[in-house]
Amino acid sequence: MQEQKYSRGALAESKVFKERVKRACALMEGAGLDAILLTKPQNMMYLVGDGRLCAFAIVSKGCATYVGVPKTDLEDMKKSCASEHIFGFEDEVGMLHSLMQIWKELGLEKGKVGVENTFLKVSMLEMFKHPHAKPEKLEFADATPIMTDLRIIKSREEIKLIRKASRVADAAMDAAIKAIKPGVAETEIAAEAEYVMRKNGAEEFYRTYVASGPRSSIAHGLVSHRKVQRGDLVMIDLHPTVNAYHSDLCRTVCVGKASERKRRAFEVYLRAQREAVEAVAPGTTMTKLENLMHAIFEKEGYEEYFIGPPIHGVGLEFEEPPLPAGHAFFHGEEPKDELKPGMVLSIGNCGLYLGEFGVRVEDTVVVKDKGHEELTTYHRTLS
Repeated sequence: MQEQKYSRGALAESKVFKERVKRACALMEGAGLDAILLTKPQNMMYLVGDGRLCAFAIVSKGCATYVGVPKTDLEDMKKSCASEHIFGFEDEVGMLHSLMQIWKELGLEKGKVGVENTFLKVSMLEMFKHPHAKPEKLEFADATPIMTDLRIIKSREEIKLIRKASRVADAAMDAAIKAIKPGVAETEIAAEAEYVMRKNGAEEFYRTYVASGPRSSIAHGLVSHRKVQRGDLVMIDLHPTVNAYHSDLCRTVCVGKASERKRRAFEVYLRAQREAVEAVAPGTTMTKLENLMHAIFEKEGYEEYFIGPPIHGVGLEFEEPPLPAGHAFFHGEEPKDELKPGMVLSIGNCGLYLGEFGVRVEDTVVVKDKGHEELTTYHRTLS
Protein backbone atom coordinates (compact mmCIF):
# COMPACT_ATOMS: atom_id res chain seq x y z
CA MET A 1 0.00 0.00 0.00
CA GLN A 2 1.37 3.40 -0.97
CA GLU A 3 2.00 5.92 1.74
CA GLN A 4 -0.86 8.38 2.10
CA LYS A 5 -0.06 11.92 0.96
CA TYR A 6 -1.80 14.60 2.99
CA SER A 7 -2.65 18.24 2.38
CA ARG A 8 -3.32 20.84 5.03
CA GLY A 9 -6.62 22.73 5.07
CA ALA A 10 -6.77 26.52 4.89
CA LEU A 11 -8.58 26.59 8.25
CA ALA A 12 -6.21 24.22 10.05
CA GLU A 13 -5.16 26.95 12.50
CA SER A 14 -8.72 28.11 13.21
CA LYS A 15 -9.25 28.54 16.94
CA VAL A 16 -12.94 27.76 16.53
CA PHE A 17 -12.35 24.32 15.05
CA LYS A 18 -9.42 23.54 17.34
CA GLU A 19 -11.67 24.23 20.34
CA ARG A 20 -14.47 22.07 18.92
CA VAL A 21 -12.10 19.17 18.28
CA LYS A 22 -10.69 19.57 21.80
CA ARG A 23 -14.20 19.31 23.28
CA ALA A 24 -14.89 16.28 21.08
CA CYS A 25 -11.76 14.57 22.38
CA ALA A 26 -12.80 15.18 25.99
CA LEU A 27 -16.19 13.59 25.31
CA MET A 28 -14.51 10.69 23.49
CA GLU A 29 -12.31 10.05 26.50
CA GLY A 30 -15.35 9.96 28.75
CA ALA A 31 -17.04 7.47 26.42
CA GLY A 32 -13.97 5.27 26.12
CA LEU A 33 -13.49 5.92 22.39
CA ASP A 34 -10.15 5.99 20.61
CA ALA A 35 -11.50 7.90 17.61
CA ILE A 36 -14.70 8.90 15.84
CA LEU A 37 -15.48 8.26 12.18
CA LEU A 38 -17.92 10.75 10.64
CA THR A 39 -19.76 10.69 7.31
CA LYS A 40 -22.75 12.90 8.12
CA PRO A 41 -22.09 16.22 6.33
CA GLN A 42 -23.38 18.32 9.25
CA ASN A 43 -21.11 16.59 11.75
CA MET A 44 -18.14 16.96 9.43
CA MET A 45 -19.02 20.62 8.93
CA TYR A 46 -19.05 21.18 12.68
CA LEU A 47 -15.67 19.59 13.43
CA VAL A 48 -13.58 20.10 10.29
CA GLY A 49 -15.31 22.99 8.50
CA ASP A 50 -16.64 21.18 5.43
CA GLY A 51 -19.18 18.40 5.04
CA ARG A 52 -20.06 16.79 1.74
CA LEU A 53 -21.33 13.52 0.35
CA CYS A 54 -18.99 10.61 -0.39
CA ALA A 55 -16.49 11.89 2.17
CA PHE A 56 -15.44 11.07 5.72
CA ALA A 57 -13.64 12.59 8.66
CA ILE A 58 -11.75 10.95 11.52
CA VAL A 59 -10.93 12.59 14.84
CA SER A 60 -8.47 10.71 17.05
CA LYS A 61 -8.38 10.84 20.84
CA GLY A 62 -5.14 12.80 20.42
CA CYS A 63 -7.12 15.48 18.52
CA ALA A 64 -5.61 14.70 15.11
CA THR A 65 -8.08 15.04 12.23
CA TYR A 66 -8.20 13.29 8.87
CA VAL A 67 -10.52 14.00 5.94
CA GLY A 68 -10.97 11.82 2.89
CA VAL A 69 -12.77 13.03 -0.25
CA PRO A 70 -13.04 11.94 -3.88
CA LYS A 71 -9.86 13.15 -5.55
CA THR A 72 -11.95 15.47 -7.75
CA ASP A 73 -12.85 17.41 -4.57
CA LEU A 74 -9.40 17.63 -3.02
CA GLU A 75 -8.42 21.16 -4.08
CA ASP A 76 -11.85 22.55 -3.24
CA MET A 77 -11.86 20.83 0.16
CA LYS A 78 -8.48 22.33 1.06
CA LYS A 79 -9.97 25.84 0.77
CA SER A 80 -12.66 25.31 3.40
CA CYS A 81 -11.37 22.55 5.67
CA ALA A 82 -9.77 22.74 9.12
CA SER A 83 -8.08 19.34 9.00
CA GLU A 84 -4.33 18.96 8.85
CA HIS A 85 -4.60 15.62 6.98
CA ILE A 86 -6.69 15.88 3.80
CA PHE A 87 -6.39 13.40 0.96
CA GLY A 88 -8.25 12.22 -2.12
CA PHE A 89 -9.30 8.70 -3.03
CA GLU A 90 -10.32 7.34 -6.44
CA ASP A 91 -13.29 5.14 -5.54
CA GLU A 92 -14.96 3.17 -2.75
CA VAL A 93 -12.17 0.62 -2.70
CA GLY A 94 -9.65 3.43 -2.32
CA MET A 95 -11.73 4.82 0.53
CA LEU A 96 -11.60 1.50 2.39
CA HIS A 97 -7.85 1.15 1.97
CA SER A 98 -7.39 4.74 3.15
CA LEU A 99 -9.34 4.02 6.31
CA MET A 100 -7.16 1.02 7.08
CA GLN A 101 -4.02 3.09 6.60
CA ILE A 102 -5.28 5.79 8.98
CA TRP A 103 -6.16 3.26 11.68
CA LYS A 104 -2.66 1.85 11.41
CA GLU A 105 -1.09 5.34 11.52
CA LEU A 106 -3.02 5.97 14.72
CA GLY A 107 -1.85 2.65 16.19
CA LEU A 108 -5.40 1.36 16.36
CA GLU A 109 -4.94 -2.35 15.72
CA LYS A 110 -7.59 -2.72 18.40
CA GLY A 111 -9.81 -0.38 20.37
CA LYS A 112 -13.16 1.35 19.94
CA VAL A 113 -14.24 3.85 17.25
CA GLY A 114 -17.43 5.90 17.40
CA VAL A 115 -19.69 5.97 14.34
CA GLU A 116 -23.01 7.65 13.55
CA ASN A 117 -25.56 4.90 14.13
CA THR A 118 -28.46 7.29 13.47
CA PHE A 119 -27.09 8.30 10.06
CA LEU A 120 -25.22 5.37 8.55
CA LYS A 121 -27.08 2.92 6.38
CA VAL A 122 -26.51 -0.71 7.28
CA SER A 123 -24.71 -1.22 3.97
CA MET A 124 -22.30 1.66 4.70
CA LEU A 125 -21.63 0.42 8.22
CA GLU A 126 -20.89 -3.04 6.91
CA MET A 127 -18.52 -1.51 4.35
CA PHE A 128 -16.61 0.21 7.15
CA LYS A 129 -16.35 -3.16 8.90
CA HIS A 130 -14.82 -4.81 5.83
CA PRO A 131 -11.46 -6.53 6.47
CA HIS A 132 -9.81 -4.09 4.06
CA ALA A 133 -11.22 -1.09 6.00
CA LYS A 134 -10.35 -1.88 9.61
CA PRO A 135 -8.30 -4.23 11.77
CA GLU A 136 -10.27 -7.21 13.04
CA LYS A 137 -10.08 -6.20 16.71
CA LEU A 138 -11.13 -2.58 16.15
CA GLU A 139 -14.72 -2.26 17.34
CA PHE A 140 -17.44 0.28 16.55
CA ALA A 141 -19.74 2.03 19.03
CA ASP A 142 -22.35 4.79 18.68
CA ALA A 143 -20.98 8.35 18.63
CA THR A 144 -24.38 10.02 18.25
CA PRO A 145 -24.52 11.28 21.89
CA ILE A 146 -21.09 12.88 21.50
CA MET A 147 -22.05 14.83 18.40
CA THR A 148 -25.35 15.86 19.97
CA ASP A 149 -23.63 17.19 23.08
CA LEU A 150 -21.15 19.10 20.93
CA ARG A 151 -23.74 20.74 18.67
CA ILE A 152 -26.76 21.32 20.92
CA ILE A 153 -25.55 24.64 22.40
CA LYS A 154 -24.86 27.22 19.70
CA SER A 155 -22.05 29.76 19.91
CA ARG A 156 -22.65 33.46 19.29
CA GLU A 157 -21.25 33.05 15.78
CA GLU A 158 -23.59 30.15 15.05
CA ILE A 159 -26.57 32.16 16.30
CA LYS A 160 -25.55 35.02 13.99
CA LEU A 161 -25.66 32.60 11.07
CA ILE A 162 -29.09 31.27 12.09
CA ARG A 163 -30.30 34.86 12.47
CA LYS A 164 -29.11 35.53 8.91
CA ALA A 165 -30.95 32.43 7.67
CA SER A 166 -34.05 33.69 9.48
CA ARG A 167 -33.88 37.00 7.61
CA VAL A 168 -33.76 35.01 4.38
CA ALA A 169 -36.77 32.97 5.51
CA ASP A 170 -38.73 36.15 6.29
CA ALA A 171 -37.96 37.59 2.84
CA ALA A 172 -38.90 34.35 1.09
CA MET A 173 -42.16 34.09 3.03
CA ASP A 174 -43.07 37.59 1.93
CA ALA A 175 -42.45 36.67 -1.71
CA ALA A 176 -44.48 33.47 -1.42
CA ILE A 177 -47.48 35.14 0.20
CA LYS A 178 -47.46 37.96 -2.37
CA ALA A 179 -47.63 35.31 -5.11
CA ILE A 180 -50.82 33.74 -3.73
CA LYS A 181 -54.00 34.37 -5.68
CA PRO A 182 -56.78 32.22 -7.15
CA GLY A 183 -55.53 30.09 -10.04
CA VAL A 184 -51.86 30.08 -9.02
CA ALA A 185 -50.35 26.61 -8.51
CA GLU A 186 -48.56 25.58 -5.33
CA THR A 187 -45.48 24.94 -7.47
CA GLU A 188 -45.47 28.59 -8.57
CA ILE A 189 -45.74 29.83 -4.98
CA ALA A 190 -42.87 27.58 -3.95
CA ALA A 191 -40.81 28.82 -6.91
CA GLU A 192 -41.15 32.44 -5.75
CA ALA A 193 -39.99 31.52 -2.24
CA GLU A 194 -37.09 29.40 -3.47
CA TYR A 195 -35.91 32.08 -5.91
CA VAL A 196 -35.82 34.67 -3.12
CA MET A 197 -34.01 32.28 -0.79
CA ARG A 198 -31.31 31.72 -3.40
CA LYS A 199 -31.20 35.39 -4.32
CA ASN A 200 -30.66 36.34 -0.67
CA GLY A 201 -27.77 33.97 -0.07
CA ALA A 202 -29.21 30.53 0.66
CA GLU A 203 -26.93 27.89 -0.81
CA GLU A 204 -29.69 25.35 -0.41
CA PHE A 205 -32.89 24.64 1.51
CA TYR A 206 -34.70 21.68 2.96
CA ARG A 207 -37.97 20.80 1.19
CA THR A 208 -40.32 23.71 0.68
CA TYR A 209 -43.88 22.97 1.80
CA VAL A 210 -46.86 24.70 0.17
CA ALA A 211 -50.22 23.08 0.91
CA SER A 212 -53.52 24.71 -0.02
CA GLY A 213 -57.19 24.03 0.65
CA PRO A 214 -57.76 20.52 2.08
CA ARG A 215 -54.06 19.77 1.53
CA SER A 216 -53.27 22.20 4.36
CA SER A 217 -54.52 19.43 6.64
CA ILE A 218 -51.57 17.24 5.62
CA ALA A 219 -48.83 17.12 8.26
CA HIS A 220 -46.06 17.32 5.64
CA GLY A 221 -47.62 19.25 2.78
CA LEU A 222 -45.09 18.81 -0.01
CA VAL A 223 -45.71 21.01 -3.02
CA SER A 224 -48.25 19.80 -5.60
CA HIS A 225 -49.72 21.12 -8.84
CA ARG A 226 -53.00 22.04 -7.15
CA LYS A 227 -54.20 25.53 -7.99
CA VAL A 228 -55.23 27.83 -5.17
CA GLN A 229 -58.93 28.67 -4.89
CA ARG A 230 -60.68 31.60 -3.25
CA GLY A 231 -61.36 30.89 0.42
CA ASP A 232 -58.45 28.39 0.71
CA LEU A 233 -56.03 28.38 3.58
CA VAL A 234 -52.47 28.08 2.31
CA MET A 235 -49.76 26.72 4.60
CA ILE A 236 -46.16 27.59 3.68
CA ASP A 237 -43.14 26.12 5.48
CA LEU A 238 -39.61 27.29 4.57
CA HIS A 239 -36.17 26.02 5.64
CA PRO A 240 -33.35 28.06 4.04
CA THR A 241 -29.71 27.10 4.59
CA VAL A 242 -27.27 30.03 4.80
CA ASN A 243 -23.58 29.33 5.47
CA ALA A 244 -24.64 25.78 6.42
CA TYR A 245 -27.12 26.91 9.12
CA HIS A 246 -30.89 26.64 8.93
CA SER A 247 -33.96 28.57 9.91
CA ASP A 248 -37.52 27.22 10.10
CA LEU A 249 -40.55 29.40 9.37
CA CYS A 250 -44.19 28.51 8.72
CA ARG A 251 -47.21 30.72 8.10
CA THR A 252 -50.84 30.05 7.19
CA VAL A 253 -52.77 32.61 5.14
CA CYS A 254 -56.22 32.80 3.59
CA VAL A 255 -57.05 33.56 -0.03
CA GLY A 256 -59.75 36.15 0.48
CA LYS A 257 -61.89 36.25 3.60
CA ALA A 258 -61.61 33.33 6.02
CA SER A 259 -64.72 31.60 7.33
CA GLU A 260 -65.42 31.89 11.05
CA ARG A 261 -64.37 28.25 11.56
CA LYS A 262 -61.04 28.79 9.87
CA ARG A 263 -60.44 32.10 11.62
CA ARG A 264 -61.15 30.65 15.07
CA ALA A 265 -58.88 27.61 14.54
CA PHE A 266 -56.09 29.92 13.41
CA GLU A 267 -56.50 32.23 16.40
CA VAL A 268 -56.46 29.32 18.85
CA TYR A 269 -53.32 27.88 17.29
CA LEU A 270 -51.60 31.26 17.20
CA ARG A 271 -52.41 31.88 20.88
CA ALA A 272 -50.97 28.48 21.83
CA GLN A 273 -47.83 29.05 19.79
CA ARG A 274 -47.35 32.54 21.23
CA GLU A 275 -47.71 31.29 24.82
CA ALA A 276 -45.08 28.62 24.18
CA VAL A 277 -42.70 31.14 22.60
CA GLU A 278 -43.13 33.62 25.45
CA ALA A 279 -42.31 30.89 27.98
CA VAL A 280 -38.92 30.10 26.41
CA ALA A 281 -36.15 30.76 28.97
CA PRO A 282 -33.28 28.92 30.65
CA GLY A 283 -34.56 26.26 33.04
CA THR A 284 -37.89 25.88 31.26
CA THR A 285 -38.49 22.45 29.77
CA MET A 286 -39.70 21.37 26.37
CA THR A 287 -42.37 19.38 28.18
CA LYS A 288 -43.69 22.57 29.75
CA LEU A 289 -43.83 24.33 26.38
CA GLU A 290 -45.71 21.42 24.84
CA ASN A 291 -48.11 21.27 27.78
CA LEU A 292 -48.89 24.98 27.44
CA MET A 293 -49.99 24.39 23.86
CA HIS A 294 -51.92 21.22 24.70
CA ALA A 295 -53.77 22.98 27.53
CA ILE A 296 -55.09 25.67 25.17
CA PHE A 297 -56.11 23.16 22.51
CA GLU A 298 -57.93 21.07 25.11
CA LYS A 299 -59.70 24.07 26.64
CA GLU A 300 -60.84 25.32 23.24
CA GLY A 301 -61.91 21.88 21.94
CA TYR A 302 -59.12 21.34 19.43
CA GLU A 303 -56.97 18.71 21.14
CA GLU A 304 -58.23 15.91 18.87
CA TYR A 305 -57.02 17.81 15.81
CA PHE A 306 -53.48 18.36 17.06
CA ILE A 307 -50.59 16.16 15.98
CA GLY A 308 -47.24 16.68 17.70
CA PRO A 309 -44.53 17.26 18.55
CA PRO A 310 -44.66 21.05 18.16
CA ILE A 311 -41.00 21.75 19.05
CA HIS A 312 -37.56 20.73 17.80
CA GLY A 313 -34.04 22.11 17.66
CA VAL A 314 -32.58 24.01 14.69
CA GLY A 315 -28.97 24.44 13.58
CA LEU A 316 -26.84 22.71 10.96
CA GLU A 317 -30.00 20.68 10.35
CA PHE A 318 -33.47 22.12 10.13
CA GLU A 319 -34.57 19.50 12.66
CA GLU A 320 -32.09 18.39 15.31
CA PRO A 321 -31.73 18.11 19.12
CA PRO A 322 -33.07 19.19 21.47
CA LEU A 323 -36.05 16.97 20.73
CA PRO A 324 -39.03 15.99 22.90
CA ALA A 325 -38.82 12.47 24.32
CA GLY A 326 -40.97 10.68 21.76
CA HIS A 327 -39.40 12.46 18.81
CA ALA A 328 -35.92 11.87 20.23
CA PHE A 329 -36.63 8.13 20.41
CA PHE A 330 -37.79 8.17 16.78
CA HIS A 331 -34.52 9.85 15.73
CA GLY A 332 -32.32 7.59 17.86
CA GLU A 333 -31.43 10.50 20.16
CA GLU A 334 -31.52 10.98 23.91
CA PRO A 335 -34.24 13.42 25.06
CA LYS A 336 -32.92 16.80 26.22
CA ASP A 337 -35.79 18.41 28.09
CA GLU A 338 -34.28 21.36 29.95
CA LEU A 339 -33.64 24.51 27.94
CA LYS A 340 -30.22 26.13 28.21
CA PRO A 341 -28.77 29.37 26.83
CA GLY A 342 -27.62 28.89 23.26
CA MET A 343 -30.22 26.31 22.31
CA VAL A 344 -32.17 27.22 19.18
CA LEU A 345 -35.72 25.95 18.80
CA SER A 346 -38.47 25.81 16.25
CA ILE A 347 -41.86 26.27 17.94
CA GLY A 348 -44.96 25.38 15.94
CA ASN A 349 -43.63 22.29 14.19
CA CYS A 350 -47.05 20.61 13.95
CA GLY A 351 -50.49 22.13 13.53
CA LEU A 352 -54.22 21.64 13.90
CA TYR A 353 -55.50 19.38 11.14
CA LEU A 354 -59.26 19.46 10.76
CA GLY A 355 -59.62 17.52 7.51
CA GLU A 356 -61.08 20.35 5.41
CA PHE A 357 -58.12 22.55 6.32
CA GLY A 358 -55.17 22.92 8.68
CA VAL A 359 -53.49 25.81 10.48
CA ARG A 360 -49.95 26.26 11.70
CA VAL A 361 -47.54 29.04 12.69
CA GLU A 362 -43.87 28.27 13.32
CA ASP A 363 -40.90 30.41 14.38
CA THR A 364 -37.22 29.98 15.14
CA VAL A 365 -36.31 31.08 18.67
CA VAL A 366 -32.99 31.19 20.56
CA VAL A 367 -32.72 30.70 24.32
CA LYS A 368 -30.80 33.62 25.83
CA ASP A 369 -29.15 34.00 29.25
CA LYS A 370 -32.41 35.62 30.30
CA GLY A 371 -35.50 34.85 28.27
CA HIS A 372 -35.33 34.43 24.51
CA GLU A 373 -35.05 36.12 21.12
CA GLU A 374 -37.27 35.40 18.14
CA LEU A 375 -35.17 35.08 15.01
CA THR A 376 -38.04 34.82 12.52
CA THR A 377 -40.36 37.81 12.65
CA TYR A 378 -42.67 37.71 9.62
CA HIS A 379 -46.18 38.85 10.54
CA ARG A 380 -48.62 36.25 11.83
CA THR A 381 -51.98 37.05 10.27
CA LEU A 382 -54.40 35.18 8.01
CA SER A 383 -54.59 38.03 5.51
